[in-house]
Amino acid sequence: MKILVIFLTLYTSIFASTLHLSISANPSRINPILSTDSSSSEITQWIFNSLITYDKNAKIKMMLAKSYEFKNKTTLIFHLRKGVKWSDGKPFNAKDVIFTYKTIISPKIFTPYASSFKHIKSVSALDDYTVKVVYKYPYFKALETWMMEILPEHLLKNEKNMMTSKFNQAPVGTGPYILKKFSISSDIVLKANPSYFIHKPYMDEIIYHYLPDNSANFLMLKSGLLDVGNLTPLQLERQINSDFRKRFSIYESPSHSYSYMGFNLKNKKFQNPLVRRALSLAIDRKELAKIMYFGHAKVCTGPFLPGTGAYNPSVKAPKLDIKKAKELLKRAGYDKNHPLSFELSTNTGSTRTYMAQILQSQLRKAGVIVKLRIMEWQAFLNTVVMPKRFEAVLLAWSVGLKPDAYSIWDGESYKKGGFNFVGYKNKEVDKLIKKAERTVDDKKFNTIYRKIFKLITDDNPYLFLIIPNSITVVNKKIHPVSPSIIGVMHNVIEWKK
Repeated sequence: MKILVIFLTLYTSIFASTLHLSISANPSRINPILSTDSSSSEITQWIFNSLITYDKNAKIKMMLAKSYEFKNKTTLIFHLRKGVKWSDGKPFNAKDVIFTYKTIISPKIFTPYASSFKHIKSVSALDDYTVKVVYKYPYFKALETWMMEILPEHLLKNEKNMMTSKFNQAPVGTGPYILKKFSISSDIVLKANPSYFIHKPYMDEIIYHYLPDNSANFLMLKSGLLDVGNLTPLQLERQINSDFRKRFSIYESPSHSYSYMGFNLKNKKFQNPLVRRALSLAIDRKELAKIMYFGHAKVCTGPFLPGTGAYNPSVKAPKLDIKKAKELLKRAGYDKNHPLSFELSTNTGSTRTYMAQILQSQLRKAGVIVKLRIMEWQAFLNTVVMPKRFEAVLLAWSVGLKPDAYSIWDGESYKKGGFNFVGYKNKEVDKLIKKAERTVDDKKFNTIYRKIFKLITDDNPYLFLIIPNSITVVNKKIHPVSPSIIGVMHNVIEWKK
């Protein structure tokens, strides 16, 4: 009996020091400058640090930098922390910052994050722990640029091909956790970094259970085998009971994301603005929000979210008008005998599969034939989205607290590794984006961005659909949990269970 008690005590102790999460898709590259999908970015955040980040109130917080100062409007000085070590024991210093910058801007690297660094004239080390950044002109995101995580120079300086490096699946960082186990379509295990410069996280391990199927993920959550998870509105409203509510705290707030249908604008059928407008008028966004989200969402009207200065309240969501949609399609050369037909591609492991089916049904009422192509996330990303081999895609964007239109909406970003994979180009939008980049006055910046908002929505390169609420549940045994504008997991290194 005594042995059994000791065993159970040890088991409980081990289990209690493990944070159980889930992941629905395989990370592509666990390398911050190459992590362009949400799965890769989620794992990367535990392993690497940036010079600065946001705190729970979305204010600038020091990380690898202990302080910063602007010498003038274009010169930024970072004073780095001393004593920080990479997880292999080597010291972090200014060489790593310089190396990361040079790697990001290298023509050999295809990363959309390079767009934030193109405004920099030079980056130099004044000494081992002081970095000087000189911008070409006053830049509105001079500080936010350095929220990019830093790479280890000593491990990667002789790397011939960063895109295919073994480092991308066996990374070394300065962050709170170290990658312990990683293989495709399997659980990912992270262990606490005992040398983390703030302090060793109280959770000894984070286990990401690979659950590509939403129903399996929900069953794991209900069974108490996950500590943190996201609920769909359907699950919240109809599929959890009082016992679940006793075991989990529920946090709901508008997400920093929106769903959209994006058109390949290099495809002739979508180059006609009448077609894009017709499709927009044939979609009932309110019905979509009601069916998909049970009211836990709002209709999206454009590329920047409500609550930001870039949001344009004068732009209203298109109202459903099947008659007008048919008229526009007829003017574009489509009718019953020659209907508009296209393939809509999206990924498994998300609610977008069901959304695609609803959109297919709605568009059928306007005489539009939509064929669905549903694929596993990495296959979808690598063979459809990034190579631009699609007619239309159903996707979602996460949007930063300070919007930057360049990477998605500037014509220059239609390139390999760029986020403007639909091929959108509007000369006036490009001009305004570049003007905004040099505008540090918030009021003037917001005025410019509201114009960009209207121009983009008038063009319909995307059909903006829904801004869902984020519904997060956390095991009530975990403390201290502190909800904030940047989510509930901002202080995980302090969590205990």
